[in-house]
Amino acid sequence: MRHGGVRGRSRVSSDDQWIGIYRSTVEPLYRFVSRRTGGLRQLTEDVVQESYLRAIGQFGDVGAPREPLAWLKTVARNLLSGHYRRIAPATLDPATLDTLLESKSMADSEAVQAVQAGLARIGAPQARLLEAFHLDGMDVRAIAKEWGISERAVEGRLRRARQALRRSLIKGGARP
Repeated sequence: MRHGGVRGRSRVSSDDQWIGIYRSTVEPLYRFVSRRTGGLRQLTEDVVQESYLRAIGQFGDVGAPREPLAWLKTVARNLLSGHYRRIAPATLDPATLDTLLESKSMADSEAVQAVQAGLARIGAPQARLLEAFHLDGMDVRAIAKEWGISERAVEGRLRRARQALRRSLIKGGARP
């Protein structure tokens, strides 16, 4: 342990350290959040700003983690989940939802907003899997490798996650 911090962490105390963390993480964090807000600039900026404010408190007290970007993404994901849980759930036309879930990426900001509201209401593992595939553009093979499971397992989990999302977004969870 260095400087009384948590194992593997060192306190961030100088402006140069903060600037280095900021410069190395701001662009990828902004892209990460922007994909999850459907490109809504104000919401993206608010979430990024709040993530850094929380980092200042955390990194100054217990030190910066080895991977500050991963920590910041987790904070941002939690902030967005809280935001989307507080807003009224949007409903999507089943055909529109099916089209979205068949595509690899989501570009329509209104659709992304609706999907994010649905993701905030399903289990975190299912939501993270759908985000990895649809918002981060990871393919089944990459997800399987990162998660340490088979490609077939990823495909099955994606199918079940899409079903859960579909139920959360279609009025009353009813199937058309």
